[in-house]
Amino acid sequence: MQRSEMPQARRWVVKIGSSLLTNAGRGLDGGAVSALASDIAALRQVGCEVVLVSSGSIAEGVARLGLSSRPRALHQLQAAAAVGQMGLVQAYESEFERHGIRTAQILLTHDDLAHRRRYLNARGTLRELLALGVLPIVNENDTVTTDEIRFGDNDTLGALVANLIDADVLALLTDQAGLYDSDPRDNPDASLLSRGRAGDPALRQLAGPSGTAIGSGGMATKILAAEKAARSGAATLIVGGAEPGVLQRCRDGEALGTLLSPQEAPLVARKRWLASQLNVRGQLEIDAGAARVLRGAGSSLLAVGVVGVGGDFQRGDLVRIVDEGGAEVARGLCNYASDESRRIAGTASRDIESVLGFVREPELVHRDNLVLPLAGD
Repeated sequence: MQRSEMPQARRWVVKIGSSLLTNAGRGLDGGAVSALASDIAALRQVGCEVVLVSSGSIAEGVARLGLSSRPRALHQLQAAAAVGQMGLVQAYESEFERHGIRTAQILLTHDDLAHRRRYLNARGTLRELLALGVLPIVNENDTVTTDEIRFGDNDTLGALVANLIDADVLALLTDQAGLYDSDPRDNPDASLLSRGRAGDPALRQLAGPSGTAIGSGGMATKILAAEKAARSGAATLIVGGAEPGVLQRCRDGEALGTLLSPQEAPLVARKRWLASQLNVRGQLEIDAGAARVLRGAGSSLLAVGVVGVGGDFQRGDLVRIVDEGGAEVARGLCNYASDESRRIAGTASRDIESVLGFVREPELVHRDNLVLPLAGD
């Protein structure tokens, strides 16, 4: 993605770091929260969809509990997060309400995105909230996570959310102007890198550890987050969040911060990401009409077009979709388990509930979770 292409970026994941939201650990900075909310509201005003990934709950909890420093023990961090999350959500809800924007809180753990069924549930919820015009505010569920399943930083969480909703841009707002060729705190002659490629090994050598006691990330986590976001085709913007109107200005093409572009087009990246993350667990055989529709329009696969189901798979597993001659038409994440798929094969969407007694989704495989073969495959 070039700077000139930023105005075409419609779906954004915006991650805000603790250092931007708090008064050096003394609780939330109301003015900063207000300014950032106004910037996001301006982005939505021009037709962009936004998911906000916010740090700050632990820092706010530390201040509310009167602690002298950020705790180290996991249970103490979880307690601080539980207290601080209340203040963080209240602050955002109040500020976005001033702009007529309804908000929703989403708490995730790594486990939620590692399991395919929960992945689909989280994806479906976030996309429905966006369709309803609601601004989702995502944070790691610090109150229940353990050392084994923590994201570790909200930069990584932001990247995984970008994968989850097929975002065009992951904007990582930080207390630095962007990525430099050396640490600007030590080298006054350090130069800001305007752009680069996500996954470039040279970038990792430029990143140092986190520079504050409040945040848990640093430039290293942002570069790794950019690599993860690029797997589904998202560009990553690392930029100073204290810059007035920074999101709107970047969206308009102003060269602020560092833009790390994916090395592959979104469709190629998403296909490779699906292939690398998942093994094929089953097969759906479809009739000629369904095959023609999938190949021609890339539509969702409905149960009515399925004539056969092979394998033993669960909801959210990757399945191969083939025509009646056995040629692969597509691959995708199935919304129903294999036994359920067999029962509803050939059934109209409106009749799924009468067959199963429930309906999860009207589609067997939604087009957003379906990848067609590319030319040359």
